[in-house]
Amino acid sequence: MVRVTAATTPPPKLALDALDAEQAAAVRAPRGPVCVLAGAGTGKTRTITHRIAHLVSAGHVRADQVLAVTFTARAAGEMRGRLRALGLGGEAGQVQARTFHAAALRQLKYFWPQVVGDVPWRLIDRKFPIVAQAARGAGLSTDTDALRDLTSEIEWAKGSLIAPEDYPAAVARLQREAPYDAAKVAAVYSSYESLKNTPEGLLLDFDDLLLHTAAALEDYSSVADEFRGRYRSFVVDEYQDVTPLQQRVLDAWLGDRDDLTVVGDANQTIYSFTGASPTFLLDFSRRFPEGTVVRLERDYRSTPQVVSLANRVIGAARGRIAGTRLQLVGQRADGPEPLFAEYDDEPAEAAATAAAIKKLLANGVPAAEIAVLYRINAQSEAYEQALTEAGIAYQVRGGEGFFARPEVRQAVQALRQACARDDLPDARGADLVSLVRAVLAKLGLTNEEPAGVQARERWASLVALVALTEELTGHDAELDLTALLRELSARAEARHPPTVQGVTLASLHAAKGLEWDAVFLVGLADGTMPIQHVLGPDGTVSNEAALEEERRLLYVGVTRAREHLHLSWALARAEGGRKVRRRSRFLVGLVPEDSPASRIAKHTTDRRGPKRVHPTCRVCGRPLLNTQATMLGRCSRCPADIDKELLDALHDWRKQKADELSLPHFVVFSDTTLTAIAEQRPADDRALVAIPGIGAKKLQTYGADVLAIVRARQRD
Repeated sequence: MVRVTAATTPPPKLALDALDAEQAAAVRAPRGPVCVLAGAGTGKTRTITHRIAHLVSAGHVRADQVLAVTFTARAAGEMRGRLRALGLGGEAGQVQARTFHAAALRQLKYFWPQVVGDVPWRLIDRKFPIVAQAARGAGLSTDTDALRDLTSEIEWAKGSLIAPEDYPAAVARLQREAPYDAAKVAAVYSSYESLKNTPEGLLLDFDDLLLHTAAALEDYSSVADEFRGRYRSFVVDEYQDVTPLQQRVLDAWLGDRDDLTVVGDANQTIYSFTGASPTFLLDFSRRFPEGTVVRLERDYRSTPQVVSLANRVIGAARGRIAGTRLQLVGQRADGPEPLFAEYDDEPAEAAATAAAIKKLLANGVPAAEIAVLYRINAQSEAYEQALTEAGIAYQVRGGEGFFARPEVRQAVQALRQACARDDLPDARGADLVSLVRAVLAKLGLTNEEPAGVQARERWASLVALVALTEELTGHDAELDLTALLRELSARAEARHPPTVQGVTLASLHAAKGLEWDAVFLVGLADGTMPIQHVLGPDGTVSNEAALEEERRLLYVGVTRAREHLHLSWALARAEGGRKVRRRSRFLVGLVPEDSPASRIAKHTTDRRGPKRVHPTCRVCGRPLLNTQATMLGRCSRCPADIDKELLDALHDWRKQKADELSLPHFVVFSDTTLTAIAEQRPADDRALVAIPGIGAKKLQTYGADVLAIVRARQRD
């Protein structure tokens, strides 16, 4: 091997004796294909930067011939910092560490004249106007959430190398949940691509950067020769997250060479909804049978207690990815056991979390080293409020505070407009909740969770606002809309961003790649973790692959904690609400029977009176696992015994009554409540109010009408 180290590059500052045996093996592996399977907290960045330094110091490659790529600007910046400390980064003529897109942009700017000539092009950073124009042409909504979901689908398809005409078949084959009819999404995708060809030149999005870069190297030998003479060695971080398009670019970079180092952990694959696939990591040894594979399993981040729980969470995984699981071994001194707690409702869970955080702060744990992690952003509201009431500064990472979110601001404005009307009844208590639901229905609040990631986020925020209304009316039965708006305004005003760094609130996805001394994993109930749309109506699994990704997401959350780990869930959303939830199925077998935290939950229950039992199916007696089943009083698999003519009569009556009162139909009674009436056929007031969704107010307002319809049908 000819030594090609540039004379102008000082020798890297290597300290191989500071590496453990497995890290050193990865660093010293021969030039060629190397796969580093690196578990959470095992020092992967240190390992791959030292490997780069070793390759340079051994003369296998010049520093400026190495291209290291990762997925976020933050990760690329961290890698550059590590390389700089080794004397290899930050200046011209040294190692390049960039995101895939930044690397492609730089290359395309250089090679464009050779490939396309003088045709001008411009990078677009806002796709919405073009997607909106395409959506209008397809007859689809152009509101912000719709455009976000359509944009995400286009990005997924391009990242997955799926052309517009192939999109419907791909969605069907992969069982992907599209936000709209697949043919319409395909039409938007096709139109979007056409609209980027303008008389002024080509408009390129970030995926086009990758597509054009790959095509330039694949189709033009002169371009490929020049590029491959420039870069000889490639390093890919977080390899489990590459998309087929990114792999195509990597293949084009490599050509027939094999000087490649990849690092990843298939059990941290949590972005498949964007097109990311662990397939390339899993197939590495098949593609490069002569390659070196090193497993990093010594966890330097977390205590053995946290590591043990992480191993047990991922140990229950199924499928091909599970076969690559790493058995982490904690290297730190012992710490406290993870704590588990069950609470009556989300406000109680949030208050207990704030109290536990206050105790940690008093014991010297810095606020910046504490995080509260949840599955979806809409869950943050209860924790923002609890921390505000406790006087604890916080910051929301990867998203906006609850009252700063566009959909919440829009909802509050709609409530203000409703409050200004003089033709609405003086609604209080349950009637106020119904009024809020009616107002928010015009903004996207529906009985069922919608399709599409952005639409679901918006819907969840609206549901959280209704839950907050239910909580406030539970504290004050005389609360009216004016007082509700005052309370919402006060809460929003109290949540100004802190002047000092505080406790982090973040979704599990936003927490990837980060770590804290103390982590609170909250909302760990079925329907939230795992998320409801991967489950069937009766709680059974509807998508096994999606369920396993949810398990990996929990694993990522657990492995963010260095020392203190709290896991909790609530049996109801609103304070005093029906306890229709159960702890996440991922926690089965993990919660110790003598868990000290269970005493906290018991205390919370005692504060509000006797603990209520979970509702059960009136047919088979099994526990009811979701709201619809609880409303109907039966499992979805049990026979319905519905009187269809009675149901039709109830629907006709509801329409007439809603029209008389100028109310949305579901404010009178929801479809599920009418179905329950048609199934159970209540004979008196007591039987009618036993049906969830029918309280004293609705009994007084509508009870006589409903019972008369039931009796009339029975006489027939």
